[in-house]
Amino acid sequence: PRPPSSPPSPFTMIRALAAFALLASASAFMTARPGAAAARSSALKMGFETEIGAQPPLGFWDPLGLLKEADQERFDRLRYVEVKHGRIAQLAILGHL
Repeated sequence: PRPPSSPPSPFTMIRALAAFALLASASAFMTARPGAAAARSSALKMGFETEIGAQPPLGFWDPLGLLKEADQERFDRLRYVEVKHGRIAQLAILGHL
């Protein structure tokens, strides 16, 4: 009979998790095939590609589709709210330190 194998040590598990996290995060920096997503992307049809913050390689990025049918007024309102929440978050971190 074969003796039961011992479970992996916690250090081995941590190293495996760290390696997996490193590999998973590296996929965020991979470029897409040229023209693969651009042809299907609704973000390119919105007309906000020239706004501040829209830059290569993503261009205008709206993953939740909040601006799918939006006009310039809605875009400006969402940008204002985003900046406001960012400032509040910065002050909260400053207060936490």
